[in-house]
Amino acid sequence: MSVNKIFRLSPLLRENFSVAVKSIKSNRLRSILTILIIAIGITSLVGVLTATDALKKEVFSSFEKMGTTSFSIRSRYFSSQSEQRMRIKNSRTISYYQAKTFKEQFDVPSIISVFSYVLNSATIKYGSESTNPDMYVIAADENYLPYKNTTVAAGRGLMEGDINSAAFVCVIGDRIVKSLFKNEDPIGKVISVAGIRYQVVGVSKSVGSAFGGSIDDEVLIPVSNARAYFMGENTSFTIGITPKEAMPDMTLVYDRAEHLFRSIRRLTPMDVTDFRISKSEAMMSELTEIMGIITITAAVIGLITLLGAAVGLMNIMLVSVKERTREIGTRKAIGASAKRIKQQFLFESVVISQMGCLLGMFLGILIGNVTAKLMGASFIIPWMWMFFAMVVCFAVGVASGYLPAVRASRLDPIEALRYE
Repeated sequence: MSVNKIFRLSPLLRENFSVAVKSIKSNRLRSILTILIIAIGITSLVGVLTATDALKKEVFSSFEKMGTTSFSIRSRYFSSQSEQRMRIKNSRTISYYQAKTFKEQFDVPSIISVFSYVLNSATIKYGSESTNPDMYVIAADENYLPYKNTTVAAGRGLMEGDINSAAFVCVIGDRIVKSLFKNEDPIGKVISVAGIRYQVVGVSKSVGSAFGGSIDDEVLIPVSNARAYFMGENTSFTIGITPKEAMPDMTLVYDRAEHLFRSIRRLTPMDVTDFRISKSEAMMSELTEIMGIITITAAVIGLITLLGAAVGLMNIMLVSVKERTREIGTRKAIGASAKRIKQQFLFESVVISQMGCLLGMFLGILIGNVTAKLMGASFIIPWMWMFFAMVVCFAVGVASGYLPAVRASRLDPIEALRYE
């Protein structure tokens, strides 16, 4: 019985849709402007959310590759006012000796790497080819790639022998390979880094980069070689630690690392900790919070734009009721019910809002993914936000068209036929 009713209503729905489309075509300029207003709102909503989701996916993927249990010990370049009044025991930098001592004495089974950034905006050269001046040169040890939870795609990584002999060898990232070696095998070739020649012994596996600065953009040279040719006494080193086994309580590992390094830095119980421990899980939590704020902000901006579009759509529908008063009177005179008149105007409002939604979704996905691509993220289709946009636009269409539809349905057919 219910199925029959649905099929009985289908011709009526088709007719209402046909009337709505004809009305939209007869007022093209007004309809196009309204569709564009709605499209702008959906574009800002879907576009920003698409870019945010793509970046979020890339960032979280990078953290997962590195491992959520990884953490690092870095120099502390800031302190509170209360700390500044206290006695400064150490230099703010972490020396190579301190970092190496920690690596030798830390008793939790872990992969420990000692490394430092040598150059942050280097141009790497090979023959007549050169990279953009945005590559990174890293003074690394044999554990740098395992700490980053990656490996080599070709050749080999840095070895303990390279570190002990301060060898002129290097491991380069995928982006550097694409810039310098078009159709050549980079293994065994000699590149120039700040005027110093290094033989390529390996290519690190590509991991992509959401914000630039990933291992794809890095040249790894032995830390001992870098200390001899690039570094001064004030160079600060970073200690990267990845526990080999998942610990039930990582706080104990962090505490153990802090206590050991405080001892190495010769800090007394009364001295303030003059280094910082950066935890991957804490950084991921902070990024999740930041991404959430960006998502909410984008949604609010898009919804405010849609609110303006809803007011414009309601105004257009009210004007349409006014202009089509005689048409409404004629329809009522030949038997159209108030309910049917109301449905026709609601259909028109919903069709306009959904047309704006489709255009806005297309532009939003396009702009959002182009923006994300420029930042190194991969292409995504935000199905959830597309569904959300369609629901919101349907609600906007119904809300904007309801008052005009009710007004049209209540017109007296005799008075409407007299309207000039």
